[in-house]
Formats: sequence, C-alpha cells, structure tokens
Amino acid sequence: MQHIFHKGTDDTKPTLLLLHGTGGNEQSLVGLAQEIDATANLLSVRGNILENGMPRFFRRLAEGVFDIEDLIYRTQELNDFLTEAAQQYSFDRQRVIAIGYSNGANIAASLLFHYEDALAGAILHHPMVPRRGIELPVLQDVPIFIGAGTNDPLCSAQESTDLETLLTAAGAKVTTAWFDYGHQLTMSEVQAAKEWYDSINS
Repeated sequence: MQHIFHKGTDDTKPTLLLLHGTGGNEQSLVGLAQEIDATANLLSVRGNILENGMPRFFRRLAEGVFDIEDLIYRTQELNDFLTEAAQQYSFDRQRVIAIGYSNGANIAASLLFHYEDALAGAILHHPMVPRRGIELPVLQDVPIFIGAGTNDPLCSAQESTDLETLLTAAGAKVTTAWFDYGHQLTMSEVQAAKEWYDSINS
C-alpha cells in the first residue's frame, strides 16, 4: 500500500496509523498527527480504491452504503500491511493507534470489528458502524475516542451512538466527544482527541 513512515523521537510512544477521508492521501493527516503527538512514529497510508478519481479505503454502493465484501477484503489487506510494515520499520505491531477521519475512521473501526489485536487504540473522527449483525472480537480495555458532530449530514448521531454501544459491549473503553458541527474536522475536536491521547499515554 502506498504510504509514508516517519520515525519518531520517543520509543516509548505507540506508532500512529493515519487513515485519510475520501479524496485524501497519505499526506492529509500528518499535520493532525503532529498536533496529537509530535514524538511518535507516523505511518500514513493511502487507500487502494479510487472513487471518481478520489482515494478511499474500500468501495461503497451508495452514500452511507458499504460494499461489505470489499470492506472485509480491504480490512484484511490493511491488517496484513501493518504486520509487514512493523517488520520493515521495526516498530511494535502490538502498539499501533489509528487516527482516522470519515472513510479512514470506518476502515479503522473495521479493523477493530474483525481483528482482536489489530489496534492498541483508535481515534475515530466521524466514523460509522462498519458492519452490523456480527460478533466482535474481545476488545478488553482497548481505548477508543470517537469524535462526532451533532449536525453531521453524512454520519448521523445514531451511527456514533451505535458504534459506541457495540465497541463497549466488546470490552473497549470508549470516550465519545460531541461537537455542534457537521462532518468537518475542527480544531476543538482535534484538541479533545489530543487531551484523550495524553490521558492514555501519561
């Protein structure tokens, strides 16, 4: 998968996996990640799917309707890539925290839904429930931050609430922060994510 890796300056920190939204690329969230933790390893990945020329991490059939078969395939592809990247760049595969926005948050959530040890934690900005009606792996005490907009036209408040419920039921420790905005990513949301991140790494 097309990607960039920046070696961090603090080996005690996790590796931050950056997953962009539709139309983004491997550069899109680097600035955001540096706001969260400027000392951690950064692994930023570009989605392998193109929709009208815009990179995505998996196909969709319509707005808000995921191609589940492709989602499952692309989730496995990303999970396998993380294992290979950990060997290539010598970082701890068990200490990867995803930072995803929109489509990137959805593929990060899908990693959590499908693989018990894929992520050590996640910051999910405006995610949806990747799949319904499946049993999740045990996510005991995996820390997860959900950033949600009360007026998000693409990701309803119910989606965020349902995702929190499903992850919590699997054992994860979920913190959901609500903002009176739509689907955009605001500095107040980034600051809340940073405060949460600092609290789990203190």
